[in-house]
Amino acid sequence: MGSEVCIKMLKALGDETRWRIVRELLGRPMTVNELTERVGAPQYNVSKHLRILREAGIVVTEKTGSHVECQVLPAFRQRLTRAETQLDLGCCVFRFDRPMKEPAG
Repeated sequence: MGSEVCIKMLKALGDETRWRIVRELLGRPMTVNELTERVGAPQYNVSKHLRILREAGIVVTEKTGSHVECQVLPAFRQRLTRAETQLDLGCCVFRFDRPMKEPAG
């Protein structure tokens, strides 16, 4: 991964709300409305954060009827280690004290 791509990804993950959105989407795909409820942010803000995550190559969104379905791109998901305790971006590695995906609840 080039440094420009890595910097864009790091900037996207550097915001707490975007980090929470990614963690939620690692559990399962969700609609914007579901994400709004899960992260406790207004729909406008969630949509803005999703745009940044899309531009960074972390998530993809697809309009289905009146809903927008969101999910983590497979290429990003592959950057998690099997035990989900590390995220390898190529330019740096994040180590977690617990798995990245949180149990759905």
